Amino acid sequence: MDFGLTGKLQGYYLAQQYQKNAVTGKREGVSFAELAATKAAEKTEGVSFKEMLKSKYLGAYYNVMDTSKIDRDLWGRNDYPWDAYFSEPADESVLSWTPSGAEPDMQSPKVHAKMNSMLGKIAIVIPPELEEKMKNNPELAKKVMERVDNFLLTNATPGEIEGFLMTFDRNGEINHACVVGELKFTVSSSEFVEARKAREAKHAEYERLAEESALKRKMLAQEMDRRYMYGGLI
Repeated sequence: MDFGLTGKLQGYYLAQQYQKNAVTGKREGVSFAELAATKAAEKTEGVSFKEMLKSKYLGAYYNVMDTSKIDRDLWGRNDYPWDAYFSEPADESVLSWTPSGAEPDMQSPKVHAKMNSMLGKIAIVIPPELEEKMKNNPELAKKVMERVDNFLLTNATPGEIEGFLMTFDRNGEINHACVVGELKFTVSSSEFVEARKAREAKHAEYERLAEESALKRKMLAQEMDRRYMYGGLI
């Protein structure tokens, strides 16, 4: 049996079924999270990140844009145009968007219309520098794909039609995200980066303390050896 072909057919069927349910408004069926969990034995050698993404999540929007300068406070506003990334190619003017007035209420018709336009869809934004890195580093492309899968698995709600937007920094880490659903709405920004930096700083502190502890033990052992050598007479 050709497991690679079987995996592709399974992934194709699941994606088609999800899209069908999203269009008809059915609550049952396959979610993006279930697609992420599908272990399809697909060939990834010589396949670009864009090809991997679109073969697994049919209809996914892929754009190459640098979102690193987007302020997290702007990203978190109710009137931020997240829906602009759900087109291909996306209009790059979205990168320099600024509000034209007071922030609208979450319950406003305009905000609801924007969120509804994102339901059942997924959009990924990759900066040019990262795309170039992934062309020459297939393992990095696989890691970024895994981060997409993990984000969907972590943030999806079973049985709910949702929309997902993820933007990445030049190192392949998520720096902005947005999740919309029939019953929820979540935006996250550079706290992804800040959380990672906090973990790295904590790890570095643990290593520093471990080194200090090891040095103290070594110095104590040397002192004990010296005392023993001189018969305890210092």
